Amino acid sequence: MKLAVILVEPEYQMNIGFVARAMKNFGVRELILVSPPEIRGEAYKFAMHARDVLEAAEIVENLEDALAAVDLAVGTTAIAGKKYIAERAPITPRELKQKLEKYPGKVGLVFGRESRELENEELELMDLTVTIPASEEYPTMNLSHAVAVVLYELYEEKSSEVRPSLEPATWREKDAVVAIWGELLDVLEYPKDPVRRRYFKTIFRRLLGRSFLYGREAHSIAGPLRKAVDELRRCKNAERGEV
Repeated sequence: MKLAVILVEPEYQMNIGFVARAMKNFGVRELILVSPPEIRGEAYKFAMHARDVLEAAEIVENLEDALAAVDLAVGTTAIAGKKYIAERAPITPRELKQKLEKYPGKVGLVFGRESRELENEELELMDLTVTIPASEEYPTMNLSHAVAVVLYELYEEKSSEVRPSLEPATWREKDAVVAIWGELLDVLEYPKDPVRRRYFKTIFRRLLGRSFLYGREAHSIAGPLRKAVDELRRCKNAERGEV
């Protein structure tokens, strides 16, 4: 298993530096920054001997570009929700470690802004969501502390060699399957309520994320879904007298 840390719109130089330092503590070197501030001396100061991690960081403009670099997207949130909400139905870092046992792909650990963490629309893009168990009195952790806790739990995991035929589905491949699923729901006009329809898409994304698909499996799912969408559209067009 390979790990990449993705910071979405980090706000403070100090935290960026501390995150790089925590990454090097646990042998993780790939840092992706989504629309960060200009990295200045303060970030390097707090990174200490992890300056090389900062210098090699990839900077992208949006979250989708960051997720394209990984196979499995794991979002983080301090707010789990009192009832079942798909994008906020989390597991603990320890449970994540168990789920990722022998997982051969690259896992992106996505952390949100210091002031407001990841938004629901961003969590909808994740395969899994993680929450660090903490006191209800003050459950929100500092960004760099949260990164360190998650990396600590995953540290013992080792990447493994896999045959090309067994490569895990990338985030883009799974996103393509979800998009076709969304097209199917639109053609069926089910559910009628567009908000519930979007919710159904999120549920399907989470299902794919928990199943740890191989790339070949993702394409096998996408094929029949695409054919179903095309056939349904053809039938609807025929009913309308369209060619």
